[in-house]
Amino acid sequence: MRNPAARFVAAVASAALALASTAAQATTPATPEPASTPSTQTPSTDSEVLGLAVDHHDRMTVSVAVGNEKDTHGPFDFLVDTGAERTVIARAVADAAGLSPTGRGLILSVAGKREVDLVTIEAINLGHRAVYRLTAPTLDKADIGADGILGLDGLQGLRVLLDFAGKRMAVGDAASLGGNEGYDIVIKARRKSGQLIMTDAVIDGVRTAVIIDTGADTSIGNRALQRALAHAKGDETAQLLSVTGQRVTADMGLAHNLDIGGLTLVNTLIAFTDAPPFERLGLGRRPALLLGMEQLRLFHRVAIDFAAHRILFEVPDRTPASANAASSRRPHRATGTSR
Repeated sequence: MRNPAARFVAAVASAALALASTAAQATTPATPEPASTPSTQTPSTDSEVLGLAVDHHDRMTVSVAVGNEKDTHGPFDFLVDTGAERTVIARAVADAAGLSPTGRGLILSVAGKREVDLVTIEAINLGHRAVYRLTAPTLDKADIGADGILGLDGLQGLRVLLDFAGKRMAVGDAASLGGNEGYDIVIKARRKSGQLIMTDAVIDGVRTAVIIDTGADTSIGNRALQRALAHAKGDETAQLLSVTGQRVTADMGLAHNLDIGGLTLVNTLIAFTDAPPFERLGLGRRPALLLGMEQLRLFHRVAIDFAAHRILFEVPDRTPASANAASSRRPHRATGTSR
């Protein structure tokens, strides 16, 4: 059998930020400016359907255009990361788009904290939609593995549909994306710092807060979860690489059953580490998990509805026979509530 830690190291060698949080205040800014809330221009009835590209770590990328005060540049390939609070842009892309640093800020990643340059993006165009005036950290393109990261500040008020069966992603309001029809699980989530947190998940009998993280392919648990799942810890460790270029050592473990609203994922590989984003979300002392793409791809569809604070799952018609499978214990849609 393959060494699970070795598999994990290969999978996350350039993984996206599990949760990115940039300090609101910039230090010694070149051009001081008040903090602003990004505004999104979204048609009320139409959805924007985008082809789903995949990078070499099975993360999702979309084509965007980046605008400054004078013109628009692109297209550029940005990762879609529902675990990142802030949109991030590669330094080379910022230079190409004529975006000069406006200050410095602190960014939190799964591997720690780092001070970085900030730029103001006047507009990010995603198909026919646009998000205006984002303050974005800049990082090396080689560390990101893409031209940038589209984070929660560019996704608020929208539903993001991950259609793995159809190999597409769609962004729009719930009605234009078919509403809730066809989903087996609909969970009402709690919102904090833009994140949607499912608080009623259970991992091997331990109640756990779960966050959908499309920026990482393998799931990451905090130390509180590791302590509660003492049986899950193996003898292997792995080095996790953040898009900030930093490294952190994680203990590898295997959870037998992850239950979410009547659905069970089995044999989930977890990397345990005390990442700063857990503390930021108030989850440092209670079991918490960032659910990565390896588990999400077991579903036909996953919808993250930031407007309604709901997360929806559609289970494949047949239950996979392999380990690490998803199965629903209920024949009809189950609705859970995270409080």
